Order: sequence, then C-alpha cells, then structure tokens
Amino acid sequence: MAGELPFEMPLLEMRKKIAELKQFGEEKGIDFSDETARLEERYRVLEDEIYSNISPSQKMHLARHHGRPTSLDLISLMFTDFIELHGDRHFGDDLAVVGGIAKLNGTPVTVIGQQRGKDTKENILRFFGSAHPEGFRKALRLMKQAEKFGRPIITFVDTKGAYPGNTAEERGQSEAIARNLYEMSQLAVPVVCVIIGEGGSGGALAMAVGNRVLMLEHAIYSAISPNGAASILWKDATKAEQAAEAMKITAADLLEMEVIEEIVPEPRGGAHRDYEETAAAVKAAVWHHLQELSELDSAELKEDRYRKFRKIGVFAEAEAELVSAEAEVHSVD
Repeated sequence: MAGELPFEMPLLEMRKKIAELKQFGEEKGIDFSDETARLEERYRVLEDEIYSNISPSQKMHLARHHGRPTSLDLISLMFTDFIELHGDRHFGDDLAVVGGIAKLNGTPVTVIGQQRGKDTKENILRFFGSAHPEGFRKALRLMKQAEKFGRPIITFVDTKGAYPGNTAEERGQSEAIARNLYEMSQLAVPVVCVIIGEGGSGGALAMAVGNRVLMLEHAIYSAISPNGAASILWKDATKAEQAAEAMKITAADLLEMEVIEEIVPEPRGGAHRDYEETAAAVKAAVWHHLQELSELDSAELKEDRYRKFRKIGVFAEAEAELVSAEAEVHSVD
C-alpha cells in the first residue's frame, strides 16, 4: 500500500518479506506455505498492536495524510444530485470552501466543506484548505439560504486554520469568523458538523457550530494546530508531536470532554485505505443525528445548540476543590 507513515514501516517490511518468500517459492518450486502462514499470523498480531495503540502524534499524521478523503470525495460518495454553488456575493469565490445543495437519502440538504488539494498545484489553488474571509462568507450565504428553504445543513471540517496572510486580514478575517459563530448559533434548521481530517483553530470552529459535532476516528480537533502551539510554547514548530501529545486533540479525548457527540469509525489503517467504507460510516452517523434533530422545532434547535456549547468547559479542579471543602466540613463536624 502507498503512503505508509513512519509508525507503519514494520508492517511494510513484513509485507515485503511475505511477498519475497512467496515469489522465491514459486521460482524454485518449493512449498513455503507453512512459513508464509506463520509470517501472516505474525503480521496480523503486529497490525493489531500498532493500530490499537495509535498515539495522538500518530493520529495527527493520519489526519494530515495526503491520501485522506476530502470534502468533495465524501460528497460524491454520500449524496446524490449535488449542485455546487459559488461565491460570497461580496468579493469572490474562495476555492478552499465548497458547498451546494444535494440529497441525502432523498432528503434535500445543504452541504458545505473545507477543501484541500490532492497535489501541490491543487493545494496552492485551494490555499491548502485554509479559507479567506470570502470562504467563510460563502459558507454563511449557503447556510442562510438553507435556513430560508428549511434544509438541514451538513458541514465537513478539514483545515489547519483560517488563511493567515495579509490579504485575509485586509478583507476582514476575524469579523468573518466571528459572524459565522454568531449566525450559526442562531440557525433555525438542524446543523450536523463532521471533523474529517484536521480541525484547527477558528478556521474550523467557524464551520462547526452545530447541534451535533462528529469526528472521524483518526481526525484531530484543537484550538490551535500542534505546530502553532509548539511555536508559541517552545519557539520551535518541530516540537509539534510533543504538543499533540499534551493538547487532548483526539476524538476519544473530545468525546470524553463532551466537545463532540460521536466518533465515526475508520477502516483499519485510516480513512485513506477505503473511501467507500469511510463515506458509508459517515453517512450512517449523519443520517442518524438528522433523524433525531428533525423532531425538534426551530426554537428547540437553537436551545439544543446553545446547551451543547454551554456545557463545555467544566474544570476538573473545581470538582477536586469541592471534595476538599466537603472533607474540611466533615472534619469540623
């Protein structure tokens, strides 16, 4: 398989040994079936050990894998009758954000996603998935259109962060992000957001204020990219892996902290191994949550969204202090 990451190299080496043994046996007419079977069993055991103990820094590399399915990949596999809509009606069309109308199991929806490229040329065209203000304004335009026509909204988040250059700042990057945060919180239709790769900083949050936030198993989601955090904390972006270990960026961490509602499983080895299996899992999870949210009216949807974000941020220290205070009271009694 192509695109192995460093922690997967032992598997690659063992696959090569198995292939070489089979080829040698065929060339020499020798039966190595018993030896091959033993190697294949060792391979399965090693595979289980590696993929059942993926560290946060390894997940960071999986989330950034160049072969990982993009928003457009998932849209093509999950939806029918997709019509892409362009432009923000203010400045231009940001190719880092894609969106339009489609049908999910026959139900009209609006789908919006952050789109990175498949190669260097496309990445430059799409700013590596980092949106300018017009990208966020395009997303908001499509969301307001969906609200007008009563269509549920599905967003795919996959960005290291909003575009950090002068051009973005000149056109009001911070205002565009803040406007999305406010307007998304007030939408009167169901909103389901899926972190499919890397969800970094305000660039991710500007498209992730939903009633339900889901994450692919090996995606990451954080207030700042590990590289950015390392640059601030240690003045050294090369310590991104160390930052990733400390930042609680994995789906399991965020589910425990109730930042997200569900982890969507990926194929063994990551979403890039099987696009169709990944898309089927995302589709089933999104449809399940949309069915639940369809029972709420507009006021209940807003309240549900408010409560989701209001409960985030309970500190473990507060609970520890409460236990300590109760102990002191009991000791006085």
